[in-house]
Amino acid sequence: MGRGKIEIRRIENQTSRQVTYTKRRSGILKKAHEITILCDAKVSVIIFSSNGKMVEYLSPGSNLEEILDLYNKNSSGNKLWDSKHENLSNEIDRVKKDNDNMNIELKHLNGEDITSLNPRELIAIDDALESGLRNIRTKKQKKMEIMEETAKLMDQRLMRDDYNSHMNFAFRVQPMQPNLQERM
Repeated sequence: MGRGKIEIRRIENQTSRQVTYTKRRSGILKKAHEITILCDAKVSVIIFSSNGKMVEYLSPGSNLEEILDLYNKNSSGNKLWDSKHENLSNEIDRVKKDNDNMNIELKHLNGEDITSLNPRELIAIDDALESGLRNIRTKKQKKMEIMEETAKLMDQRLMRDDYNSHMNFAFRVQPMQPNLQERM
């Protein structure tokens, strides 16, 4: 006795939909694994659930990039990567290369791996370091001047407040016998 056919349409009940998704996802992944083993095929399955969770299967010994390249070579006019994506890929490669170059330059500025540099490059690094050191010293000097000025202002304020507090205290003192002032 076989199973009855079901109408293929969206399942309205959330719980039933989730159960069906889980069972069918497991079935698809099992079939992908079986065809990989039985037929020595390269298989890639990517499934995104309705809440955005991703599940993937890749044949053992293969990677997604290799399978996508095979798809691009064998697809009939449907390019997986269009020119926009190709440009983005080239831009990513360029940025990675720039990043590598900057890391090498940073190592040189830190004094690492400078034996491979020629004298002209060493002079350029020396000039850059001296210029940076001058800038740092200038900024340090400005900060020190600001700190000294702030300290002077605070000292003046403290002295003024100290003087005022003594004066206020002196005016607040009252004689023990109020009638003494009348006699004089």
